[in-house]
Amino acid sequence: MTTTSDFESRLAAGLAASREGRPDAALALFTQASEADPSSGVPHFLIGSEQAAAGDFPAAELAFARAVLLAPEFPLARYQLGLLQFTSQRAPVALLTWEPLLSLPETDALPHFVRGFTALAADAFDDALRHYRAGLACNPPNPALCSDILQLVDAVEKLQRREGAPQEEEVAQHVLLSAYARGLH
Repeated sequence: MTTTSDFESRLAAGLAASREGRPDAALALFTQASEADPSSGVPHFLIGSEQAAAGDFPAAELAFARAVLLAPEFPLARYQLGLLQFTSQRAPVALLTWEPLLSLPETDALPHFVRGFTALAADAFDDALRHYRAGLACNPPNPALCSDILQLVDAVEKLQRREGAPQEEEVAQHVLLSAYARGLH
């Protein structure tokens, strides 16, 4: 029989392993935490984060989807799922995944970021930048998320300065997937 303390200790140990650069141990501990509390979406979110950082985007997407199914009100899991969908050239699917995030308060960064991606998908680059900056002004508590958006803003600005309109695929692939590869998730 598992207890809440088993669940929490496995999550804590998994997070420590992740910080120490031991992804296999982190994944094993997050899986054990999931078994300790099958109704929690948190271990699946953390598994997805580890898998995305390792470049296993299909597995990461499945883990984030499990997290959202178990915890539909877990906004960061929903955001990360949509982000993987968007950067996999499936913007319409991402926008559907993100739709519930638009009902978050305007003091939350995520609805602004979603509007930014919506504008980016429509090649409305000035609007995208406006929305990303509004989200950053909300002071999101996740430094990796802020870093990703700041890099995206920088990439969009650089592409706007070049001749020709930037392509959504080029912007998203260049900035967001490279952020996952560096462990910024």
